[in-house]
Amino acid sequence: MTTQASVKIFNRFSGRLSDADLSSANLSWADLSGVDLAGANLINADLTGSNLAGANLSGANLACAKLVGASFAGANLAQACLHYADLDGADLSGADLSGADLSGSNLVRANLAYANLAGANLSRACMNFADLTGANLARANLERAKLSRAKLVGANLAGANLAQACLHYADADGADLSGANLPWVNLDGANLARAKLVGANLAGANLARACLHFADLDGADLSGVTFVGASFVGADRAPSGPAR
Repeated sequence: MTTQASVKIFNRFSGRLSDADLSSANLSWADLSGVDLAGANLINADLTGSNLAGANLSGANLACAKLVGASFAGANLAQACLHYADLDGADLSGADLSGADLSGSNLVRANLAYANLAGANLSRACMNFADLTGANLARANLERAKLSRAKLVGANLAGANLAQACLHYADADGADLSGANLPWVNLDGANLARAKLVGANLAGANLARACLHFADLDGADLSGVTFVGASFVGADRAPSGPAR
């Protein structure tokens, strides 16, 4: 389906395409802002550069869809499936992705600032250089996710699962990681200044060269942690003994 043909369909249905079958459709560079696509089938669809700001995609299936550079600013993607979707450079700022399945997706350089990702599945997702400033990732599954140099300033990761995730040189200044599961996580060179890690499981984590200035580690499990070169100035419950 061409973009021109798709636009004609949108006009025909007055912007309502809930539960529509648009699998493998070419919707690149289309203006779908505010369109109702709740429950729509968009598997393998091409939405490169498209504008879906404010659109309703709750429960939609966008598995393996091409969403490079698309705008989903303020869109509703709650419970949507974006399994293995390509969202490189996409704008998801302020979007509702609560409970969404983003496992294996490509979110490199994506803008997720202040997005709601509570309870979302981001396992094995690639989020290197992504902007997650102020995002809500409470109880999200980020197991084995890649977040190298990602921006997580002020993000809420309370109760999130980050087992074996890579946050190499990530900026998590002031982030809330209380109760988070972080065994064997790679936080080499990460900025965790003022981060809340109360009750977090950091067993076996790599904190080499990490900055934990004024971080709250009360009740955190630091067994087997590598903290060579890490800085704990002003941190609550800084590790004692020789660095390893």
